Order: sequence, then structure tokens, then C-alpha cells
Amino acid sequence: MSSDSAQAAKGQEKVVAQFQQLRNDQRNLANSLNTLEMDLREHKTVIETLKSVDQDRKCFRLIGGVLCERTVKEVLPQLVENKDFIEKKIRLVNDDLSKKGQEINKFKEEHNIKIRGEHLSAEPQKSAEADSGSKAENRNVLVSN
Repeated sequence: MSSDSAQAAKGQEKVVAQFQQLRNDQRNLANSLNTLEMDLREHKTVIETLKSVDQDRKCFRLIGGVLCERTVKEVLPQLVENKDFIEKKIRLVNDDLSKKGQEINKFKEEHNIKIRGEHLSAEPQKSAEADSGSKAENRNVLVSN
């Protein structure tokens, strides 16, 4: 009997470790998305600024840790290209994040995993929704469009 309970405990630990790994992957994707969105905002700001400047004006660009002197007409197309690449990358990371959320939900259902505080905070919201008739926002749910 003790060997059965020890195997069950090891199995549970393995499931928990796998679940934690999935959540860490999801956090890493969210951090990557946040970084890409910040880069995109910076690129948009610089592009808007350079559009109103004389095309032959001198500007500097940091490339691989080296500050290079260029003109606006040389740099602007490169920035637009980088911005487009970042937008594509954001879409891919969003898709990956959505898939990871679905994978986590599926894993939770398969292994009957409950997260502390998830159901406690959901119960008062359900009764509040029924009373007020409005939709309350659940902070523990990942929603993807």
C-alpha cells in the first residue's frame, strides 16, 4: 500500500511540475509580447518624428551596439520594415499565447486541477452578475479574440 501511495504522490508531483512549466511558458510568452509591444510603440514614435524631418538630415542609428551615422531617407524605410516585422511577430506571439492558454485549460480539465482562490472569487461574481444583470470581469481568465 505504501508503494502505491508513493507512486501516486510522484504522479501528482509530476502533473504539478508539468502544469507549472506550462504556466511558466505562458508567462514567458506574455513577457515577450509586452517587450514586442513596447518596441512597436517606440518604432511608431520614431517613424512619425522622422516623417516630418528633412530627408537629407543626418541621424544616428544604433545597430548591434554600434552607433551609425545615416540620413533620414536611409533609416526611415528600414524602420518601417522593422515595424512591420514586429507587428507580424506580435500576431504570432498572440496566437502562441492563445494556444498555450487553451493547452493549460485542457490540462487543468484532464487532471482536475483547481487553483486556490479561483473558485472563491468566481462565486461572489456569479451572484453579483445575477443580481445586477451586468457582466463582471474575471481576473483569472485569459480571453483571446
